[in-house]
Amino acid sequence: MDGPACLSVCGATTFVSESAPNEILVGTVGGVFILTREDSTRWRVAHKSIEGCHIHALLIEPSSGLTFAGACKGSIYASPDFGRTWEHRDRGLTQRDIYCLNFTEVEGEVKLYAGTEPAHLFESDDLGENWREIFSLHTVPCAHKATFPAPPFVGKLKDIAFDSQRPQRIYASIEVGGLLRSDDAGETWEQLKGFHPDVHRLVLRPSDPKWMYITGGDGIYRSRDQGATWEHLTTRSSRIAYPDALIIHPLREELMFTAGAGNNPAAWVDARSADAGIARSRDGGRTWEVLQQGLAERIKGNMEAMAIDVWNGSFSLFAASTDGEVFLSEDEGEHWTKIVEGLPPISKGGHYLNIR
Repeated sequence: MDGPACLSVCGATTFVSESAPNEILVGTVGGVFILTREDSTRWRVAHKSIEGCHIHALLIEPSSGLTFAGACKGSIYASPDFGRTWEHRDRGLTQRDIYCLNFTEVEGEVKLYAGTEPAHLFESDDLGENWREIFSLHTVPCAHKATFPAPPFVGKLKDIAFDSQRPQRIYASIEVGGLLRSDDAGETWEQLKGFHPDVHRLVLRPSDPKWMYITGGDGIYRSRDQGATWEHLTTRSSRIAYPDALIIHPLREELMFTAGAGNNPAAWVDARSADAGIARSRDGGRTWEVLQQGLAERIKGNMEAMAIDVWNGSFSLFAASTDGEVFLSEDEGEHWTKIVEGLPPISKGGHYLNIR
């Protein structure tokens, strides 16, 4: 089912449409905002919903057409009309601070997953009507011992990813704790090693999931052997030292985009800026170039969300900041246009509070 793209910190990032997107859902600290295109350069806020909730994650499950939203210190919501109306879908959840959402299909059955703060993992096989916790996650020390530098000082399950060729394989990224893998749909887990434990996100190549990429507090890592060994592609000395978002073009896998801050969040308070940026790689992550046409040389608010919508041989790339700005590029990142400003922050947790 063809629907709008979604832009959120810890939700879906890749969408495929029949034509250029004319609508996008944005998850903010003040709810879900629907942006509608008016012409080639102008967009407007057409609708807002779940007001007052900090939305961390948005995704659209294609077989049902349902849109799901996960709220920080809130709940999980489902919408049958692409974000106009919502209902709670949280029966069985014992943790209400939702950080990430994702879904996969196993033997024709859709399974939804939710990650929370503290780091817990939940699964639903009835489109969110009922949830059960996957307790086995806590048999691995890095999950139940995870911590975080800022209050409430507990780790979070920041990202959930799946192997496109092995439906039973699940990856869970713990911030700050590490990366876990299950080969049996969550019955057992192992911790992968060889990288900094502040893991924000894992992205796998769609055609060859042996190629894996991590963003986190110490830059970007790459594995070409299913996580057995890792290369450190960028570090804290890089222009984008604290990356979170990472996009792989689904049809041109050497083409990648990342975004994030020029320094650690603790430094944003004194600097009053995240010194953020967006970067592109055309060689599978080996080298990166910072993109600036249409962007400030030093962006004050951190770029915390990105999404790609691929359509008819082209694609649209969206990025959003903790300053409530949304940017669009439709020429592979060469030029950017600020399409909306003045939204509530698009932010992971309280990151927006670090920049005043």
